[in-house]
Formats: sequence, C-alpha cells, structure tokens
Amino acid sequence: MQKIRLEGSKVTLRSRKPEDTPVLYNLIYGTKNPEWKKYDAPYFPLKQISYEIFETQWNADFETDQFPSDLLIEVEGTTIGIVTFYWEHEASRWLEAGILIYDPGRWNGGYGSEALSLWVDCLFQNLTIARVGITTWSGNPRMMRCAEKVGMQLEGRMRKCRYYDGIYYDSIRMGILREEWEARKATV
Repeated sequence: MQKIRLEGSKVTLRSRKPEDTPVLYNLIYGTKNPEWKKYDAPYFPLKQISYEIFETQWNADFETDQFPSDLLIEVEGTTIGIVTFYWEHEASRWLEAGILIYDPGRWNGGYGSEALSLWVDCLFQNLTIARVGITTWSGNPRMMRCAEKVGMQLEGRMRKCRYYDGIYYDSIRMGILREEWEARKATV
C-alpha cells in the first residue's frame, strides 16, 4: 500500500501500519455503546467482532500497491479517527468519502474539518475523479457542517428514509467538484 502522510496545523493524516490495529480495534469496539456510533449511521448496528477477525480484515490491504482507502487522523501522535473513501461506482469514477472522529473530546475543535479538507485534496491529487462526496443523515449536524466548511454543498436529500429511535430522518448527500475545489484553494 502506498504510504501517505499529510500534515495540517491541527491534525496529521497518515497511512495505517499493522501496529495501529489494536488501537483502532479499541477505538471502535473498546466501549459498549460508544458515543460516536450515535452519529455514525446508528440505524446500522455496530456488530461486535473478535480482534482476530478485525485484524484479518484491516490488515488485508497492506500487501497491495493501491492507493489507500483510509488514513488515520492523529493529533499530537494520538489516533483520534479515520478518513475513508469507497467507490459508489468505480467505472464511472463516483467516489464517496467519510470521516469519523471516535473521541467526543475532539469534536467541535476543527479537527474533523481540517482532516476532511486534507483528505479531499489528497483524493483529487491522487485519483482521476471529478467529484468527492459524502453521505450522512439529518441526525448528524456536525458532519453536515464539516462538509460545508470544506466547500461541499447539498446535492441530494432523501426525505424520511432513515428510521431511528422512533423518528424519521433524511439521508443527505453533499459534494464538491474538482473545479470548485481548485477555485477554493486558489483563494486561500
């Protein structure tokens, strides 16, 4: 896997290493009913898996030369989250990005928006794509604000299609085009 390290003023994004696996496992599964899961698609249950299965899944891509589909988010050497991407439809170059800050103590501090900005820039620099998007839900206002802060705009709202805890929520799609990203960077 390609090794990447991106430095911001608040966060560093870097490629995962095998020794990061126990840290990630603990961030994801180390707490029963973690706070982060209340905002990260809570309508999909977090299924507990063994460390051995997690290790096999997360370490499978270390042997490839492909561009990494995720990077760790670090603050002062401590892993606080992860940025990701997946192909909605690779043949048409439709890519969706994601970000997750596991530590609630790091929410609302600008870490997520800086990490997402670094990640969007990295994706545009390394992949032949015209757009980077995110998908979230109306129960996650922090994610929508984070996307807005990096220049993404609302592209789609599927109304009342996420039912959680007795309430209907909207599914939200936001994105930014390459030319919008480049114009935004030119003004900074």
